[in-house]
Amino acid sequence: MKLFVNIFLIALLTCLYIPMQANAKELGRKVLNSYDGWAAYGEGTTGGAMASKQNVFVVTNRTELIQALGGNNHTNQYNSVPKIIYVKGTIDLNVDDNNQPVGPDFYKDPNFDFEAYLREYNPETWGKKKVSGFLEEERMRSQKNQKDRILINIGSNTSIIGIGKDAKIKGGGFLIKNVSNVIIRNIEFEAPLDYFPQWDPTDGTLGEWNSEYDSICIEESSHIWIDHNTFTDGDHPDNSFKTYFGRRFQQHDGALDIKNSSDFITISYNVFANHDKVTLIGSSDSRTADRGHLRVTLHHNYYKNVTQRLPRVRFGQVHIYNNYYEFSKQSEYEFQYAWGVGVFSQIYAENNYFSFDWNIDPSYIIKVWSKNEESMYETGTIVDRPDGRQQIDLVASYNEANTLPLKKEITWKPTFYHIIHSTPSVPALVKAKAGAGNLH
Repeated sequence: MKLFVNIFLIALLTCLYIPMQANAKELGRKVLNSYDGWAAYGEGTTGGAMASKQNVFVVTNRTELIQALGGNNHTNQYNSVPKIIYVKGTIDLNVDDNNQPVGPDFYKDPNFDFEAYLREYNPETWGKKKVSGFLEEERMRSQKNQKDRILINIGSNTSIIGIGKDAKIKGGGFLIKNVSNVIIRNIEFEAPLDYFPQWDPTDGTLGEWNSEYDSICIEESSHIWIDHNTFTDGDHPDNSFKTYFGRRFQQHDGALDIKNSSDFITISYNVFANHDKVTLIGSSDSRTADRGHLRVTLHHNYYKNVTQRLPRVRFGQVHIYNNYYEFSKQSEYEFQYAWGVGVFSQIYAENNYFSFDWNIDPSYIIKVWSKNEESMYETGTIVDRPDGRQQIDLVASYNEANTLPLKKEITWKPTFYHIIHSTPSVPALVKAKAGAGNLH
């Protein structure tokens, strides 16, 4: 009888397991729905949905991931064969060729000496000029060694999908550069650590340590869909970093950055938590080639205890709707602003919800950099504070507190969306559905 019961239980569990795995594998064939943000423009975004059976992979480490992408991280971006890659468990990208974890010494130029670097560029003796010289050149070589290993090049016509609720990428990030038609879904990203940040005495009044490496960086690429992922600093929060020259030795950069004429991108149902610089759209005021590009949609994302760039925009036509922003004074990540209005940006924001556990001045939610008169259309925003919840015109709040006016008139109106939910429904909806592990 006991044997019969055991056989029955095994058979039952097998029946439950097969469809669950089948459903997970079917996610790789999913394409972006029509009108689901800017990435649906034109031919839409299908990723690797048309991959043949021999180009469907399950990967569990860096070596397998690179092999699935084409076999050589230096050339994988040129591999445009449709492919579906399922990420199973945690993949550490900061490893050697045997997939063993490594540290700064693995990448360090033989002549680089960090203590000598600190002595050479001490502001008391170096001053406020840009750092230069052989020590800076050695730091740059060290940084490049790390970059070449931990940034994984993604080719066109690729879908990378996490299996289940525990797919994770740490120790590095994905570089989507000079390609098109990429889908990334259902993965937790732990922000990579830059072992060799640069000291920049000219950054601000006191200088800053500036790092490289984003969890996902999109450059000169189009038709990209980033959906149901989670981005955090993980086991390395900013407050764990040391201080040199009176400034934090910042080893994190962006979570998800979009640069250099990238276009037709949808960022949906992601979680961004416990991180400083979240999303930069457009990298430079002087890069006028970005005009007519950087068309991005951000919807139903959950921003929790993050500092800035939610997003910061230059040039682009950016639709921001139904996102939930939640902040606590107890967080180590101090809120600075949410929406950054940069040069020639055209932001259209509607039905977003902000929650603060202190009575914030709503004029701080928007920040403007340009010295010209800039514009942003915004409607349906709710700000929830201890003193009450109310719908607030954030552009009007900004203008009341600042002498540089922000106009509400912009030259375009979004058409790529299915439904815009009512603002009061946004917190519950987003918290229930956003992030890795919530993809069904």
